[in-house]
Amino acid sequence: MNWIKQIGEFLLSWPLNLYVIGISVICTLVFGFVQFRYFGQAWKSLFSPAKPSGAKKAKADMTPLQAFINTLNTNLGNGSVAGMATAIYSGGPGSAIWVVIIGVLLMAVRFAEVYLSVYYSEKSTTKKSELGGPMLYLREVIGGRYLSVAYAFFCVLFGLLMGTALQTNSIRISVQTTWGIAPIITAVILTLFMIYVVCGGAKRVVALSDKIVPVKVVVFFASTFIVLAYNYQSLLPSLKLMFSSAFSPLVLAGGLIGFTVQQAMRYGIQRSIFATESGLGTAAILYSSTGSKEPVRAGLVSMLSTFISTIVCFLIAWCIVASGVWNSGLTSTALTIASYNTAFGWLAGWVVSFLSISFGVGVLVTFVYVTRQAWLSLTGGRYENVFYAIVCAVAFAGALLDATTIFSIGDYILAGMLLINLFGIVYLIPVIKKGLASFRAGKNKKIKKKSK
Repeated sequence: MNWIKQIGEFLLSWPLNLYVIGISVICTLVFGFVQFRYFGQAWKSLFSPAKPSGAKKAKADMTPLQAFINTLNTNLGNGSVAGMATAIYSGGPGSAIWVVIIGVLLMAVRFAEVYLSVYYSEKSTTKKSELGGPMLYLREVIGGRYLSVAYAFFCVLFGLLMGTALQTNSIRISVQTTWGIAPIITAVILTLFMIYVVCGGAKRVVALSDKIVPVKVVVFFASTFIVLAYNYQSLLPSLKLMFSSAFSPLVLAGGLIGFTVQQAMRYGIQRSIFATESGLGTAAILYSSTGSKEPVRAGLVSMLSTFISTIVCFLIAWCIVASGVWNSGLTSTALTIASYNTAFGWLAGWVVSFLSISFGVGVLVTFVYVTRQAWLSLTGGRYENVFYAIVCAVAFAGALLDATTIFSIGDYILAGMLLINLFGIVYLIPVIKKGLASFRAGKNKKIKKKSK
């Protein structure tokens, strides 16, 4: 069993990381550095979104802007608050730089998966509303029927474990550490909250996301900038440390043997994938429900959620390194709290706990919708009430389980989703490339008309 475990851990590290990096680089090159060339256009499209019309509008569960908000809701989870601290603990300060590098590359992958989702949703004549995102466009590749089912299966497991159990677990740890609340009380409260969410359907998910996202974004950036401002003298030295750790072996620091470039890359890549969810197809599921008829525009806007979540991860890491607690021996949420403690003192636990709760609740809310779509695809639109019962039970159990167990199982599920979804993206690159070329041609015509 140890031998099998070692092989599994190896396959989940460098082989998987190189697979993701390779496809991210391919997408970046083939799409003409879309994340850089159309970065400004993406922001412009976000604040002037096109609205669905006709039959597609009637079918839409959310607008494109709401899809962006919900995507951001899933991306800004405890994978950022606790995940980055874990990356720094395991891979050293250099992990933060690799999170940024991989995050930028993953923006091209996010563009591709959302483009395909909107493109095939707009073309689809099927009446099955549960078919969307990768479950729909994977049917266009070799062995697509089986890949679609396999992806839906992995997505359901991912949503239940990482989108539900891990979030309730992180929230429980935060409130228990800060306020000493018994785990069973937190588990019951979170379960009641999940019952409230599932009883309201898609409309309640959208409404709650609209309220949660602005609050947690404002509180996060305000509190993070306070920590960085308090440790202003360490900002430049900490940046130098992160860069030197990312690209050259760190010999001795703080009395501890330094981490190698390989470790920094490995944990930086893994945290970037988990935090942004780019390549997993979850954002594609959300955008397939908008009724949008502009796949390029939707893809460009979706890149911004990857960009924002990457910045959030880097800022958390910068706080940890600049505050000087990165080699304290702490990890996960405790390490993040220690960094905030330098500026907020006893209030640090309250601030980080609020972030952990708001981030976790945001992910819980949106993943109810994402996992539900995968469930309906897997079951042919049946047993919806059974799914709601399962997700509430998992939320309760997740608050009481050991997070290590959840993470170890979740890594294999994440790998399955990545392997299948990225294969579909590579296979359908010609479709995306053709659509992007048409978009460029149309944009050039508009520029010429304006100049005349």
